[in-house]
Amino acid sequence: MAPKKTSRTRSPYDTIHRLGDSKWSAWAAFAILAVAGLAWHAYSSADPIESLRYGQFKQKLARGEVRSARVGPAEVTGELTTTRPDGRHRKFRASRVGMERDEELTLLLGAHVPDGNYDAEAAPSTARTVALPVLVLAFAFAILFLASRRGGGVGSAVAFVRSRHKVYDKGRGRVTFDDVAGSDEVVTELREVVDFLRTPERFQALGGRIPKGVLLVGPPGTGKTLLAKAVAGEAGVPFFSLSGSDFVEMFVGVGAARVRSLFAAATAKAPCLVFIDELDALGKARGAGGPGGNDERDQALNQLLVEMDGFASDLGVIVMAATNRPETLDPALVRPGRFDRNVSVDRPDITGREQILRVHTRKVALDDQINLRHIAAMTPGFVGADLANLVNEAALLAARKGKPKVGRVEFEEGVERVVAGPEKKQRVLRPDEKLRLAYHEAGHALISRSLPHTDPVHKISIIARGNGALGYTMTRPEDDRLMHTQSWLENNIRMLLGGTVAEELIYGEVSDGATSDLQRATAIARKMVAEFGMSPRLGRVSYQTEGRSPFLPGGGGNADAWSQETAREIDLEVRRVLDEAYEAARVILSRRRMALEDLATLLIDRETVDTAQLEAVLVRHPFDLAPLAAPTSRPTLTPPPDDDLPPFRADHRG
Repeated sequence: MAPKKTSRTRSPYDTIHRLGDSKWSAWAAFAILAVAGLAWHAYSSADPIESLRYGQFKQKLARGEVRSARVGPAEVTGELTTTRPDGRHRKFRASRVGMERDEELTLLLGAHVPDGNYDAEAAPSTARTVALPVLVLAFAFAILFLASRRGGGVGSAVAFVRSRHKVYDKGRGRVTFDDVAGSDEVVTELREVVDFLRTPERFQALGGRIPKGVLLVGPPGTGKTLLAKAVAGEAGVPFFSLSGSDFVEMFVGVGAARVRSLFAAATAKAPCLVFIDELDALGKARGAGGPGGNDERDQALNQLLVEMDGFASDLGVIVMAATNRPETLDPALVRPGRFDRNVSVDRPDITGREQILRVHTRKVALDDQINLRHIAAMTPGFVGADLANLVNEAALLAARKGKPKVGRVEFEEGVERVVAGPEKKQRVLRPDEKLRLAYHEAGHALISRSLPHTDPVHKISIIARGNGALGYTMTRPEDDRLMHTQSWLENNIRMLLGGTVAEELIYGEVSDGATSDLQRATAIARKMVAEFGMSPRLGRVSYQTEGRSPFLPGGGGNADAWSQETAREIDLEVRRVLDEAYEAARVILSRRRMALEDLATLLIDRETVDTAQLEAVLVRHPFDLAPLAAPTSRPTLTPPPDDDLPPFRADHRG
């Protein structure tokens, strides 16, 4: 799914809003204080004053060098009898802190200051004691008021608990269903929500009610946020957007206050749409974190439950949320009456990927001979975000090569960069390592081409890639595969083990470069035994436990959900599947050793072998597929493994 590029006009409200959120008020206050300080410094430094120690002052006083004096509680100021070059008498200042009870000072002043030109410091004026503190306090309150008006100054408790949502009105970057591609079924499902927002009275007249919540679930990058924006854009209503983590703070009660603030703002702008992204950050099942739990998150979730079940359904406020971990949500949150609809946003098929590519390539100069259908077939399992990244990579590669248009070569290289990372040609291998790597990748390719129910080999390379692969064998499925048979899974395990078998066949030992192949082969074998019921010894039993997201790779359930004896039987069956696959791969490569050596030599010379060059090697060394065509056991249709398990490539990692 992909967004279309739309131009955004800037409204006067945007300018006012930016000015209100700017820091000009703080900078103006700082400038005023700086100017005032400079003015005071200039005034005080206009007539320099000589600082004297108290003892020096008394000596000058005894010698008759003091013309006038003013005695204060902390210092003595006055003029000396000596003059400056401009004819003015020099001024002095002497601190008398600690000498306040010096009775000799009064006698010296009376004896040595002419005409009795001395007195005590006057009491502070009313302006200094009252007006100045009042002005300082008023200035401080003005600064705090401006900070609170900006919505989040230091110490502003009201701004701290205020909801941090963003509001997109009708005229600000409007998105419609025309901007969405690759999810026609989902769009059809959501059009009814748009009708609810446009004409709720049509449904209420028949006794129906507006759904309070719509939950979008699916893998990351499939366009759940874009769909929510399209619903709001089609209905022409305000769109409130925020994340589930915006409600969770360190202080208990803040999240609940933000939930109340959000629904108060949404009700004021009804009809509207509230979208909460990553709902699992807020809506995790209560008590799932063990004793104690998370009081702040639980309170925020409780407030959300109350708000969704409490506000009137005829207000036209619909809550939409997105998550890729629906299994972690609290049952009270996803029940009907709160989230009435669950919409699954799945990965696009080949037709959907072609539509997404057409959206992303509208502003890209494409070669006239390029076929986006072919590019879509190259990218099974890609979501909208992956395809957007692919188009960008292809455009950058074409610009780097100085080409006026983006062609098929750039897209194919872009797929490799997205899947395996950029090439690392500066990584130099020793000749013996390079030859071992060539045999390893040639083993993958020959096993794949010698077995049925495997994807065609697209490219073989011994050039290192950015993800740690020293080489790779890339396979490309001919179409989208929704179910996998037992023979398909077994043949893919054999293909993954082909590199290790080739090393052992040529060198008599294996290296540590096949770690990734062994991990993926073991993962497929374990799923066959423990989840898909493909073990004749364990029977048609699934030992998969709950607790794993269907939209995220990896994870898993509790490893202690079965007995130790059953766990041992599972391990033995996994070992049996891997041993049988290893033996089958060894038989194939032993019978095709000439082709293995020929292909390895070609890889050493060219570093990269494409489909046509591989076919030329196979023609020179024909092989009878009939004895290996029959599967080792009865084919069984099963759900596909996780998205990362059906191998897109077999790589050799150092």
